Amino acid sequence: MASITKTDLTALVAEQTELSGADAKRAVEAVFETVAARVAAGDEVSVAGFGKFTVAERSARQGRNPQTGETIEIAASKAPKFSAASAFKNAVKG
Repeated sequence: MASITKTDLTALVAEQTELSGADAKRAVEAVFETVAARVAAGDEVSVAGFGKFTVAERSARQGRNPQTGETIEIAASKAPKFSAASAFKNAVKG
């Protein structure tokens, strides 16, 4: 299984769109920065046929320290969440 870096992704975008490498890099970075900024602001970013980026809110809860078994309080937090669209899921299934 291969891993694709942002540099690899930029090269693929440049090849498919006939953009220069520098223009493709700016485009890829702009997409990622925009998605991150909008989700951080609490917005939902939906890309038709690909998926949806949202913020998942985790409520405060009790947990256990695995080393001591002591009960600890885990603070509420927010985390980015991605839900794949059906078309994307089906493409992965093959």
